[in-house]
Amino acid sequence: MTGPSGELRGLIERALAEDAPSGDLTTDLTIPQDADCTAELRAKVRGVLAGVAAAQAVFDVVASQDGRGPIQVEWRARDGDPVGPGDVVAVLSGPARSILRAERVAVNLLAHLSGVATLTSAFVRAAAPARVLCTRKTTPGLRALERAAVSAGGGSLHRASLSDAVLVKDNHLRVAGGVAEAVRRAKVGGVPVEVEVESIAELREALAAGSDQVLLDNPTPELVRQAIDVIGDPERLEVSGGITLDSVPSLVAAGARVISVGRITHSAPSLDLSLEVTRAGQL
Repeated sequence: MTGPSGELRGLIERALAEDAPSGDLTTDLTIPQDADCTAELRAKVRGVLAGVAAAQAVFDVVASQDGRGPIQVEWRARDGDPVGPGDVVAVLSGPARSILRAERVAVNLLAHLSGVATLTSAFVRAAAPARVLCTRKTTPGLRALERAAVSAGGGSLHRASLSDAVLVKDNHLRVAGGVAEAVRRAKVGGVPVEVEVESIAELREALAAGSDQVLLDNPTPELVRQAIDVIGDPERLEVSGGITLDSVPSLVAAGARVISVGRITHSAPSLDLSLEVTRAGQL
């Protein structure tokens, strides 16, 4: 596995410095410098794994910083793989001080990203055959990793940033002076234009103004049916806002085929993982 990119390495270095700004006091006082160990990274619950590259990068960065030798990691599962209670996700061996210093940052990243993949997978199953898209409601600094976790869970990617696509929302409409004027200005950019609406009247206005796609915010199943009747092609209609695992099947039954869900990144519970030392010795 190649070394981490500059952006990922920088993120990990900041996380490690946050966790041990002046070193790992407990490990430095209790563990001999020449101690080595073997450890297992285990899943404690059922879920979908994601974040392997990020966790591997943590071990690589710590080994590089400490200079005691490499941390060998044998991954037994990869991004997108299902895991269950007791499954060994990875086996680690190397300098004990380095493994223990890397433990929390690596497990935190892996657990969080696996949580994103797990919740995404649940939405994908509940929403079939519709596509489940992520949103920009991500953890600052972790967007690229969380988007990769969405993909690992079977989800689809929406625009990664404000620079990627035009999505005219309610605040844009208020400042620009309405749908027609906002769409007219946006069309100058030469890229597809999507407009957020909350009613059939607003949807008709957006289509009349030349919007290529429409985002229907916080709809009921009946509103989704009406919107699809008006727009014709369900692929041109994005459904978003307040969608849960309980509510998504009714929206799909109403005809929704493109569903964006913020909670898969902003509210995904971490997957319960642990790192357990299984052997200790000397380098």
